[in-house]
Amino acid sequence: MSVRVETIGAEAQPLVILDDFAPDADALRSHAAAADFVAALNHYPGVRAELPPSYLATQIPVIAAAVEAFGRTGPVTVVDASFSIVATPADALSIAQRLPHIDAFTADRIALVHYLSPEGGDGTAFYRHRATGFETVDAARRDLFFRHLDTEIRHGGAPPPGYVRGDTPLFECIRSEPARYNRALLYRSWNLHSGAIGADASLSADPGRGRLTVTAFLSVG
Repeated sequence: MSVRVETIGAEAQPLVILDDFAPDADALRSHAAAADFVAALNHYPGVRAELPPSYLATQIPVIAAAVEAFGRTGPVTVVDASFSIVATPADALSIAQRLPHIDAFTADRIALVHYLSPEGGDGTAFYRHRATGFETVDAARRDLFFRHLDTEIRHGGAPPPGYVRGDTPLFECIRSEPARYNRALLYRSWNLHSGAIGADASLSADPGRGRLTVTAFLSVG
């Protein structure tokens, strides 16, 4: 496994890139092929399924070492983790699903995305909100950010149907990290981000053909 620590945008938030993350990615794909996927909750635009119990037991020690890049050295607690596949048609996305988002507002919360499509597929993009200049949204910025965003949407209209790609009138793309088979990314959940879903993405819910990932939300320290 190789580990690189880079930064995102002007705020220089850490981005940890772990290649060859899992010892047997093919076995994970086989497990996903037999898993029971159901519609996801919490605005995720697709389906999710349970992970094999061995996944977290094997990977948590690796994650615990990597999160030192965030200045966190306490125990790693799993808030949520699952196989995930982006599968919602572009014209069926809610307004929230058409925008970059944050997953939590505190420094202890770290997001993991682990890519399990052999062809690589779509990666993850990070954004800056043009009106505020925010690349991250913590508890202190939360009200201001959402007030601005609500005003922009009420007066300028909702973004058109489709996954956010590249620069938009409201957001500037500041980094796009490509997917690679068995690559994992770790970043703070307060980073504005979105899946970099291409216009030609299949959006298949079949784990053998779709954008199969593991997504997890962790609390550290």
